[in-house]
Amino acid sequence: MKSGHPVRRIPFVASLVALLALPACSSLNPFADSAARLPELAAFQATGELRVVWQSRVGSAANYTFQPAVAGQAVYAAAHDGTVVRIQDGATTWSANAGKRLSAGVGSNGRIVAVVTTDGELVSLDATSGAQLWRAPVGAEVLAPPAVSDAIVVVRASDGRLIAFDAADGSRRWLYQRTMPALSLRSAAGVVMADRALVAGFPAGKVAGLSAENGGLLWELAVASPRGVTELERITDVAGTPVLWRSEICAVAYQGRIGCFDLANGRPLWSREMSSSVGLARDARFVYVTEDNDAVHGLDAFGGASVWKQDSLRRRGVTRPLAMTAAVVVGDREGVVHALDRETGQFVARLRADDSAIAADPQAFGADRFVIQTREGGIFALEAR
Repeated sequence: MKSGHPVRRIPFVASLVALLALPACSSLNPFADSAARLPELAAFQATGELRVVWQSRVGSAANYTFQPAVAGQAVYAAAHDGTVVRIQDGATTWSANAGKRLSAGVGSNGRIVAVVTTDGELVSLDATSGAQLWRAPVGAEVLAPPAVSDAIVVVRASDGRLIAFDAADGSRRWLYQRTMPALSLRSAAGVVMADRALVAGFPAGKVAGLSAENGGLLWELAVASPRGVTELERITDVAGTPVLWRSEICAVAYQGRIGCFDLANGRPLWSREMSSSVGLARDARFVYVTEDNDAVHGLDAFGGASVWKQDSLRRRGVTRPLAMTAAVVVGDREGVVHALDRETGQFVARLRADDSAIAADPQAFGADRFVIQTREGGIFALEAR
């Protein structure tokens, strides 16, 4: 389902009914008013270029968020109808079907391709041929792409559980579970694999590091704390996937704060008030974040001070930023990709992929190239220069 919705912890079928009954809110659901007329995009003098390297196609995402995976020179993508493809240099080298409808994007390490069905079954395919390797029951809805290493495949259930499966045969290795608040965002954010650990953000403003071997808690830090009286006011989920940068970790929480922390001891290096439901990016000098009102910010990575703010994309359902060598790129709900100057936030280039929304995070594909997947299944490898 669409990311960014608040979800009450009630049985799965009932939660879907409750979700659809919630009133539309533009900050939580940027596609709710997609039929409404948007302001014209402001003209600008292009000083850079967004170029289509190649394009391909997979099926529609329907109401889910499907994120492609990049492994080496290959891109793996999936669609709601169960289709999974491997694309290299714009050519589909294999196409397979999981046999059931899918609810999340692809995870891959270049050896295994992992997807999850709408009825909560993890499916593993051979990354070279697309042949099925194994299937394993998750027992819960999954909205995030699996995280894949040579040893394990980790899925994040929509109820907050992290479940690890053996990459060789699909047997369950461990389960990590924590107490969840009554309401949380319905998010397609996954987890980060890092050496022998993995990192994930959770509701109530927490980020946790877990042992990849047994799922044991290694450390936990607080990005933000719930505030307010009502359950809606107290939603303080860590948005998007936390970013690891050398010895630091950076994260942002909805209705909370943004900050960077020392990985060794969890000590805050800096933090400040900010709210996002899609997440952030980081490079050597800046932290980039898309705020709930669709303003894109560039912050000093060492102190959090504002460097620039681009607020010309309001109501456009802007994605999480991706920091490239030449620019910072974001997509929007009309299928437009925007390139911003890293130093000033000014527009440097713009390109329309197709007429359907870009909801999934853009994925890096080398220093200056990246991949996007649109809601109607367009797969575009783009170059920013």
